Amino acid sequence: MPEIAAVGAIAVRDGALLLIRRGHAPSRGRWSLPGGRVEPGETAREALVREMAEETGLTVEVGELVGEVVRPGPNEVTYRIQDFRVTPVGDDAVAGDDALDVEWVPLADVAKRQLSAGLLGTLRQWAVI
Repeated sequence: MPEIAAVGAIAVRDGALLLIRRGHAPSRGRWSLPGGRVEPGETAREALVREMAEETGLTVEVGELVGEVVRPGPNEVTYRIQDFRVTPVGDDAVAGDDALDVEWVPLADVAKRQLSAGLLGTLRQWAVI
């Protein structure tokens, strides 16, 4: 099964987590962390800066690696996703690229959202929420 390197952003500000509603598979229509594939020649951190700009319009400073998950994707691929803490520079998040929507969700309300598979448990395990 082919493995695809990917990244995700954990951005928390004023008691809220930045989430996007996915526009494409996997997890189309569900809320997830912003992020995506690492392109050839990119580091994980470079990919995360690019993906955040594409999906949310935000410039970010990438902090520490919080953890890594492996998730099945379409067409028998596997995504190995490294999730990093990020600090946005600026305030105006706007949905772009494959994001249908972007929102700062209060940490207490994250569990009420229809999240991508496994995200809620992972966020709890990593003490994000």
